[in-house]
Amino acid sequence: MEKYREEQLTEASTRDDRVADAGLQQWLSTVRSTPKTTTPPDLESLRSPRTRGPGPDLYSVRNLEIPSQKGIPVRYYQAGEQPRPLVVYVHGGAFAFGDLESHDRTCRRLALHGDVNVMAVDFRLAPEHPAPAAIEDVVNVLRWASREQEQINRPPMPVALAGDSSGGLIAILSANEYISSGGFISALLLACPNADLTLSSPSIRNKGQGWGLSSADMRWFIQQWVQDLEPETLGKYSPLHVDLKSLPTTLIAIAEHDPLHDEGAELAKKLKLLGVDVQLLDHAGLVHGFLSLDNVSNAAAVAGTELFTLFGQVLNGQLSGSLPRNMGA
Repeated sequence: MEKYREEQLTEASTRDDRVADAGLQQWLSTVRSTPKTTTPPDLESLRSPRTRGPGPDLYSVRNLEIPSQKGIPVRYYQAGEQPRPLVVYVHGGAFAFGDLESHDRTCRRLALHGDVNVMAVDFRLAPEHPAPAAIEDVVNVLRWASREQEQINRPPMPVALAGDSSGGLIAILSANEYISSGGFISALLLACPNADLTLSSPSIRNKGQGWGLSSADMRWFIQQWVQDLEPETLGKYSPLHVDLKSLPTTLIAIAEHDPLHDEGAELAKKLKLLGVDVQLLDHAGLVHGFLSLDNVSNAAAVAGTELFTLFGQVLNGQLSGSLPRNMGA
C-alpha cells in the first residue's frame, strides 16, 4: 500500500512568482491592497453574516441539534436517498469564527463530489469558549453519530472526520481523543491544517504576510483559544507535539503559498512514522483555505473537487473492500 507521497517543491526563489491562475492572482492583489493594521482582528466583523455564493443542490439539507449539555447545532447534508458513509465536518475560522453558513458551500461540494453524507458541526468558539470546548463538541457529535446514526442514515454507515485550517487541528485532536476512548473513525481528511501552535515552521516566516493568512493574526487567534502562549499549553494542543494514537487512513492537503504548509507536511511525516496510512497532497500555486476559493479560482475549484472525490473513493472503497488508485496495494 502506498502510504505516503510528497511532491518535490520548487526553489524558494521562484515559488513566490507561481500562482495557480489569474483568478487567484486577482484575489491576492485585493488582499495585498488592503491597508495593514496593528490592531487585533475585529471578531464582530468576522462573525457577521456575509453573502457567499450558493453551493450545489443536494437531495436533502436540514438543521439538527445533537443532544448535549446545551445541544450542538449541526447541518446534515444528504447526497442521495440511499445511505452513504457519513463525514463529520469541522469548519475553519481560526478557532474564533465560522459557522454552518460559512462552510455551507464546501460541505455541499464534499457531499456531491465525495458521494457521501456530511454533518457539519457548529462547535463553540473562542474566546468565549476556549480549548478544549470545540474538541468536546466534535467528540460528542462523533459519539452520537456512532450510536444514534440510525435516526438519519439507515442502516448506519462508517463515520469519517474532516476539517480545514483550525478545523483540521480540532478534527485530529478530536479523533485522537475519540479513538483513545474506544471509538472508531474510518478515515480523516485534513485540509491546510494547523498542526503546530508554536508557529515555528519555515513557511510561517516565509509566507506569513501577503498570502491571505497573517502570522501575527494567527498568533492572536491562537491565544484566544488556548488563553496563553506558554510552550506547555501550545504543545498540549499541537498535533505535532501530542501523543497521537493509531489513527485511520488520513489524507492531508497542503498548499504551496500557505504559512501552514510546512507543519502540514511535518504532520504527514509524523503519521507515517507512526504507521498510519497517510497521503500528502501538496498543491502547487495555491494558498491557504483554497477549498473556499472555488468561486474565484478555477484551479482551487479543481483541486477541491479532486480532493473530495478522492476522499469519497477512500470511504466508499472501504465499504466495497477496494481502495482507489494511489491508496491501494
